Amino acid sequence: MAIAINFTPASMNTEQYDECIRRLQIAEAGAPAGRSFHACYGSGDQLHVFDVWDTMESFEKFGETLMPILKDIGIDAGQPDVKEIHNLIKG
Repeated sequence: MAIAINFTPASMNTEQYDECIRRLQIAEAGAPAGRSFHACYGSGDQLHVFDVWDTMESFEKFGETLMPILKDIGIDAGQPDVKEIHNLIKG
């Protein structure tokens, strides 16, 4: 069952987000297996992230790479809101 994951960190700006993406790409985790959708939204220092993953296990594996990067650049991702997806329409 696919899952939706919404991150709402207390504070994240475009520079921090872009640096996270850059480091994920260097770690060859910019397009991780199991993630089918990624969006960053918001403005100022109130950026949020929404992802769709095939399984919680895929997301947790990605977290092993993501979490140290977030810590290093000063982002407290907080507790993500995870929900099962009932229906996903592409296009």
